[in-house]
Amino acid sequence: MKWGLVIASLFIAISMFLYQWPKLKKHQKKEKAAFLSLTFLGLFLSVLLIFFPEMPGPTQMIDWIYKPLGRLIEK
Repeated sequence: MKWGLVIASLFIAISMFLYQWPKLKKHQKKEKAAFLSLTFLGLFLSVLLIFFPEMPGPTQMIDWIYKPLGRLIEK
């Protein structure tokens, strides 16, 4: 079942790529690099969340970083 979700995520990423890539002009190298990196990062994160659904999210990291600071400010 998990591999089906991975294949579906891959299909969505490929369809996004095939739809958006021709719309980017040849001289837009930075935009193409940003598009590729964000697409691969999103695909990587979706696969990670498929296999490890209990993985902590970004808000939990922010809480972990700023909770000691909040305790210092309250005192």
